[in-house]
Amino acid sequence: MANEAVLIYEDSIPFPFTVADGTGIEKGSLLSMTDPMTAVVPSADDAAVAGIAAEEKIASDGKTKLGVYRSGIFRVLASGSITVGDALLIDGEADNYVYTSGVNGENIVGIALETATDEQTFLMELKPITINVA
Repeated sequence: MANEAVLIYEDSIPFPFTVADGTGIEKGSLLSMTDPMTAVVPSADDAAVAGIAAEEKIASDGKTKLGVYRSGIFRVLASGSITVGDALLIDGEADNYVYTSGVNGENIVGIALETATDEQTFLMELKPITINVA
């Protein structure tokens, strides 16, 4: 994958999430989650965050568990302008990008540790959290 999130500092071990056997997931993919504790490649913006794939999952390999990081420092790719300290969301319409959440962000993937412009890589602290702003 050209836009994979790259682990820079590991501060915990990956957690096993359920994945579909027929799905292929590349190492470093930003993942959203569905019930029950299932990791999927996101198809929409602001999806509930599972984390980042710690390993590759080959489609139809018989495996239904995948290690997923829920914390750590990663080098990721910006969609739009990002300022250090911004809360970030997964851009489900772009290939493995993150973007600034703005005022109404609810499913935070992490916090920007550097300022970045569109298409630039930068450091992000992976810190999935959901905030109900309504």
